[in-house]
Amino acid sequence: MRLPSLNALRAFEAAARHGGFVDAAAELHVTRGAVSRHVRGLEADLGVALFARQAQGVRLTATGARLLPVLTEAFGHVGRELDRIRADAQDLRILCPPATSVRWLIPRLDGFRRAHPDLRVRLTTGFHGQDGFDAAEYDVAFSVESWLARSDAIVSQTLFPFRLTPVCAPQFLARTGPLDTPADLARCELLHETPQRHDWTAWARAFDPGGALDLRGGLEFPNLDTAMRAAVSGAGVVMADLVLCREELASGALVTPFPRMVCDGPFGGVSLLAARDAWHEPKVARFRDWAVAAAEDEAPFEPQLSDG
Repeated sequence: MRLPSLNALRAFEAAARHGGFVDAAAELHVTRGAVSRHVRGLEADLGVALFARQAQGVRLTATGARLLPVLTEAFGHVGRELDRIRADAQDLRILCPPATSVRWLIPRLDGFRRAHPDLRVRLTTGFHGQDGFDAAEYDVAFSVESWLARSDAIVSQTLFPFRLTPVCAPQFLARTGPLDTPADLARCELLHETPQRHDWTAWARAFDPGGALDLRGGLEFPNLDTAMRAAVSGAGVVMADLVLCREELASGALVTPFPRMVCDGPFGGVSLLAARDAWHEPKVARFRDWAVAAAEDEAPFEPQLSDG
């Protein structure tokens, strides 16, 4: 089906709604003559008169009166959808796991907002589903690298790797005494961010190959942030990531009993992902560039040997 010129349809709809060409021209920011020419062209294209020309002005014919509400509704629908698209282009919808949100993203997010005040950041704290990243609901998501859905429709970029070592509060060491070998952890309360204990298992595999460390006991927490808060209070020893736990380590609220015993996390690192067809959209590209720069600027905490 061949449609008439969009400009002609817009000119007729405006002229019919205003009851004349002068006000229609003002609305469309064109001359009265341009509106008249578009309407005549539309009438020629359709083979019918849409206006009856009179000395005192124009009035709609029966055909024109039938066409007007159809076009007004259609243009209104198009306009509303375009408004939604424009608004969506300014909304940046982010999905980020709890610990990464609290410990990395939120402390830095004001910097992104100041740099890009035209974007409205909408942050949801949570995990993407097992079936992968829902690109219809979120523009970008943070994810553990090895959990990424293997789909050509998703693009990802690693921000920083996981680097793990046990940490505890100084007052905890004052109660338990020095920890010199992994076997000494047997007399400590271990704190776990998940029931699966993947982080402790990876570290024990690297530094306790004899299996002296029993990982079955200890306290379980819903995420790293709550486990870290328990460690700061002196509740036990937690497996820390040197990026996500940098603040407590740098301040001395937590210390590293085994500063030379640092291993890679079992799941790679923290990655940013988005739908492939949205990867280069302006709002996604701006956030991606900011996140990569922020990750490069913030080096992991480097454990140091104590003087003792």
